[in-house]
Amino acid sequence: MSGHGHGHGHGHGHGCGCQAEHEPAERGVEFGLYRRIDLDKLQCLNESLDGHGRLVFKPWEQRRDREKFVESDADEELLFNIPFTGSVKLKGVIISGEDDDSHPSEMRLYKNMPHMSFDDTGREPEQVFRLNRDTTAELEYPTKITRFSNVEHLSIHLSRNFGADSTRVYYIGLRGEYSEAHRHEVTICTYEASANPADHRVETMTPQTHFIS
Repeated sequence: MSGHGHGHGHGHGHGCGCQAEHEPAERGVEFGLYRRIDLDKLQCLNESLDGHGRLVFKPWEQRRDREKFVESDADEELLFNIPFTGSVKLKGVIISGEDDDSHPSEMRLYKNMPHMSFDDTGREPEQVFRLNRDTTAELEYPTKITRFSNVEHLSIHLSRNFGADSTRVYYIGLRGEYSEAHRHEVTICTYEASANPADHRVETMTPQTHFIS
């Protein structure tokens, strides 16, 4: 019920596009982590239409596109499970929504918890943010980089909005650095090659049958 207290319009969302026009090109490159998301495995829980959660991860130049969005279903919560194709150092997040009470007001970030569900949201998150309304994808929320230096899976829990029955999101931008995944299978050791022959003397007397009780 307290959501009405946030109704003051800041007015900066529509009238100051001039700054965005002169942004350094590098910022778009830094927000390119969407290309490192395994979209086929991305999950969005409580989305009203299946598959719409992945639509909000867009190229930087499409961050103000209003045609693609995700809206929550049963209540105001949304939970994104975002697997990366390698290891990420997450430095910042942008969340853009509608200029009304459906805009998320709180974001909770969790690291390396694949297949997270709403039952898991009682756990202590790595970081919590109070969000402001942002319709033009300008406000960045910097992370505590020491906590997000080896992220292979990121969960974003939008736990509440400004008072509406559902939450709507148009864009989620992720800024950071990416490194390739390590190929663990090439490090398998053939340690049996130098085994002591004495270790194998009992093999001739030990049946190789395994009984399953």
